[in-house]
Amino acid sequence: MQRNLHSINDKQPEVELFAPCKIGDGIVILDPNSANSLREKFFLSKITKTFFIPASGSGSRMFEFLFDFLEEPTEENRSAVERFLNHVEDFAFFYQLPAQVQEQLRERTMDIEQFVSYILDNNGMGLAHLPKGLIPFHKYGPFLLNPFHEHVLQGLAATNDSCSFHFTIQTKFESAIQEQLNFLTGLTGKQLNIDFSIQNPQSDTQTYYTDGTPVVKENGENLVRPAGHGALLENLQRIDSDLIFIKNIDNVQHLEDSETAIETIQTIGGLNLYIQEKIQAILTNPSLDAIKELNEEFALFHENEFNKSIDELIILLKRPLRVCGMVRNEGQPGGGPFWINDGDSITKQIVEKAQINLRGDQYRVMIQSTHFNPVFMACQGKMYDGSKIDFVKYCDDSKYFIVNKRYQGKPIRFIELPGLWNGSMAFWNTVFVEIKSEAFSPVKTILDLLNPAH
Repeated sequence: MQRNLHSINDKQPEVELFAPCKIGDGIVILDPNSANSLREKFFLSKITKTFFIPASGSGSRMFEFLFDFLEEPTEENRSAVERFLNHVEDFAFFYQLPAQVQEQLRERTMDIEQFVSYILDNNGMGLAHLPKGLIPFHKYGPFLLNPFHEHVLQGLAATNDSCSFHFTIQTKFESAIQEQLNFLTGLTGKQLNIDFSIQNPQSDTQTYYTDGTPVVKENGENLVRPAGHGALLENLQRIDSDLIFIKNIDNVQHLEDSETAIETIQTIGGLNLYIQEKIQAILTNPSLDAIKELNEEFALFHENEFNKSIDELIILLKRPLRVCGMVRNEGQPGGGPFWINDGDSITKQIVEKAQINLRGDQYRVMIQSTHFNPVFMACQGKMYDGSKIDFVKYCDDSKYFIVNKRYQGKPIRFIELPGLWNGSMAFWNTVFVEIKSEAFSPVKTILDLLNPAH
């Protein structure tokens, strides 16, 4: 609590950007032949593979424009609502509606407020109160599939049915999620290896007013908030697998448009295995020339690191490896790949906008970035000697976030732990590789389901 209070009184910890990672300077681009070879390597491998997918997020933000329209209509949200209604039959959830409601929507005889209340509130479909992963995204003939279904189907297709899945969820939805996965088992006839965990409530963080006073609820209890996806490092630690893929729950495509995403899983998985083999060979027979050759190909380290001795470089090589897919930046909000100056060294990191000083030289470096982080990662799950990785050991605790919100009309602040793929993986060896934008089709708003990938 004291550390939390001390940190909350500080300003947001910032990183010092050295340069954006670009093709040829921190980001690898694979030719088609290499990609094919890596996919085959992955597909034929006998290692254990697990998909780790944070899935506790609420679907309420997907419908935010509807709430905004009902509360205060504007030209912007009115246009969004019109598009929503004009395409209402294109959404999978439409086919869960009673026939009478479907008919009223087709004929435009249902009051908009009544319809919005019906689909969002618990006295109707309650979509705004469900996890995003339980909202049906796509229709396949008579079947409606949600992101839980489709992540599993994509993972099975990518691994020839030889993988497991781990979703982080809210406990109150576990039975509903399990019911949906039981449906998938019946639909496919396949035995699915799936488990769940929740974000540890003990990781929740105390909230404070701007004067440093703890926020207390009306019942006298302290107001706490979840400590961000960095708290899931503990959940990740539980997974016993050779290779762990990390993806976001809303980044999934209609199966008819999922070939690129499936190939990307295989490519980054194969690349991780290929680089691990290269590192293992160097660890067996250390050679400075071999380290430099590996680095020229995959840019694991900044050139400044080669001021170190070979023994120090070997220590760096022994760190766990992650291969992170990066897509061309087309204006998406979120993190990106950068070289950052950490004082003693220059390292490759996924950096969020909140970590950057948006003035002067730092802002100019940020806007030179060419790529965006879609959270499409293949992570080493075991050390080179076969032992389990101690993930906490490779976390940089100083890269936490300070979040500003409002509670009962007053500004409050709280600490989020270093992000799972940001500070929580700060001391991993990182390879950034360009992937096709077709592998990244997130659903941040329900209207995103009208995009071609869906």
